[in-house]
Amino acid sequence: MQESAKKILIIADDTITRNLFLDSLNAEGFHALVSENCISGVQTAQMYSPDLIICDLVISDIDGYIVLNTLRRAPITANIPFIFLTTNNSLTAIRQTIDLVKDDYLLKPATVDQLLRLIAIRLEKPAFLAQDNNYKFYQTSELPVISVNSASIFPPTPHLKEVFDYIESHYHEGITLSDVAEAVGYSSAYLTTQVAKQTGYTVNGWIVKRRMAAAEPLLKNTNQTIEEIATQLGYQNSCHFSRQFRQYHDLSPTGWRKKYQFFPVPQTTRLQFLQRRKLADPVPSSS
Repeated sequence: MQESAKKILIIADDTITRNLFLDSLNAEGFHALVSENCISGVQTAQMYSPDLIICDLVISDIDGYIVLNTLRRAPITANIPFIFLTTNNSLTAIRQTIDLVKDDYLLKPATVDQLLRLIAIRLEKPAFLAQDNNYKFYQTSELPVISVNSASIFPPTPHLKEVFDYIESHYHEGITLSDVAEAVGYSSAYLTTQVAKQTGYTVNGWIVKRRMAAAEPLLKNTNQTIEEIATQLGYQNSCHFSRQFRQYHDLSPTGWRKKYQFFPVPQTTRLQFLQRRKLADPVPSSS
């Protein structure tokens, strides 16, 4: 493959940097792809298998190493080299980037010429080898992983592909067994029997499973409230979401977040939550 045909993915939430690199790389003959956040970045990498990824170390308060860790765990993306963009020029940060992950970094603000020179050097380096000791680090690392691949959630059952495709497209819309049955042209009873027989789960069970898979990265990697997450996943109220989450994880959404969240909830968000809770508490009656 010629260098002009190589695919390069840019993951950055800074619009100016993202568009500048996109235009410059396309002008140089590369096939440039862009993503503005970690989740879409991982999805794009899984879909297109780029030859190189340029990734901000901090994306909307999420460490770029999460992206790296997620992709290193999948064989199809484990060998993709990275160039990290960082504003931190401390020796500690530089040593962490080079020694920990054996990838390159580019200090911002960076010029297009600096980027192109580093790309040329990085593409000439040997591919990341799966048997390298650092790969073992990523397999056992405690860094969180972004769960986005629905193929790993639903079983590869050809006869039920239409069912799972519908759930995947509509799980966040508050769908029920009746909605799925109507969409695929079966009665609810017949569909329930077929799905349970072939997978061991009910249709509603798969809907809940898909919602729980979507809830985890939202709780771990964002500061959205439980109410906001519940609404985003198609629940009419947070109580229903919390009850199903507890049944699924043996932890409340709040307890799960405290245990697994990679970065702390900002003080302002915590203060707003406490203020809302105080306003919601009943006023004790005077005796």
